[in-house]
Amino acid sequence: MLANYSLKTPVTHNGVTYKELTFRRPKTGDMMVLDKFDGEMSKMVALIAAISDVPIQVIKEADFADFTAISEVVAPLLGESQSPAESGQN
Repeated sequence: MLANYSLKTPVTHNGVTYKELTFRRPKTGDMMVLDKFDGEMSKMVALIAAISDVPIQVIKEADFADFTAISEVVAPLLGESQSPAESGQN
């Protein structure tokens, strides 16, 4: 399952301009990376970068309106990635 989002404000990082991002469902390794970050916002930025296969700096530099929209676009991709304990199912 994939999801796409066209940035309203493109981001340029290391000479590459990002206008559209494609997101995939997270893998176990993507979720493990989150342990390196403190705070929910930092973890979400790291996860979005991981599932779009772009440098984290691209997501950090994104306009907040784009970030908010991206969070909504990726929500269905993350819904089944929760563990039973996180989702309240045991």
